[in-house]
Amino acid sequence: MQRPLPVTGVGLGLRRDFIGEIAAAPPAHIDFYEVAPENWMRIGGRQGRQFRSLTERCPFICHGLSLSLGGPAPLDEAFLLELRQFLDHHRIRYYSEHLSYCGDDGHLYDLMPIPFTAEAVRYTAARIRRTQEILERRIAVENVSYYAAPGQEMDEIDFLAAVLAEADCDLLLDVNNLYVNSVNQGYSAPEFLGRVPVDRVVYLHVAGHYVEADDFLVDTHGAAVIDPVWSLLRQACHRFGTLPTLLERDFNIPPLPVLLQELEQIRRVQHEAIHE
Repeated sequence: MQRPLPVTGVGLGLRRDFIGEIAAAPPAHIDFYEVAPENWMRIGGRQGRQFRSLTERCPFICHGLSLSLGGPAPLDEAFLLELRQFLDHHRIRYYSEHLSYCGDDGHLYDLMPIPFTAEAVRYTAARIRRTQEILERRIAVENVSYYAAPGQEMDEIDFLAAVLAEADCDLLLDVNNLYVNSVNQGYSAPEFLGRVPVDRVVYLHVAGHYVEADDFLVDTHGAAVIDPVWSLLRQACHRFGTLPTLLERDFNIPPLPVLLQELEQIRRVQHEAIHE
């Protein structure tokens, strides 16, 4: 049974490039915003005030970058305690993290794939459960893009489903990551989508990517969403219903009106899916 959703509608990843423009007059067409808490937890000054003014007026969710849920280093519980205060202070509706790792003694500044093994399922799920205990809230993990699968013993979808069940957490389904992986790893994206546990998905991501070759895509969040990803989003809406869907754009950020056009495309896909 689907749990209550933390937000509804269509959202945008908030970037400093346009926070002033949005803080001055939040667009009516944006239903919620998402930020990486690491980028805002200790920000003061003018941008800190702008951020606070937005969280007081608009629904926000957070998508973490550095927790390294599958990493070998001990879970950063001091960070989690600080994060919990941040989430509470800004009344953040929900928190998600990547199903990956990003360092050991130091930070790699990249999201590395967790080996698809039964041992990794148990290890990572235990760290997710501990994260939920410290944050005192349920979280979601995101399926990440990956370019190699060292030590693979399970299919990606089996690993993902096993972690969700073992940790008893939710899923942030990144539709672009699914498409990128399906091309790079040579599997069927619709078949993968059909095996995702429906009751675990709480919201969706869409983004653009870079085409290095016909069989090699790079997840960049630096381009417009392409037709095959829009098609996969439509299939996701058929399977999961009209879930909150967020547009990510991290590089080559265009003027805000261009991003608003992509948000309207998300809304059209949602509308068409429920009326087909």
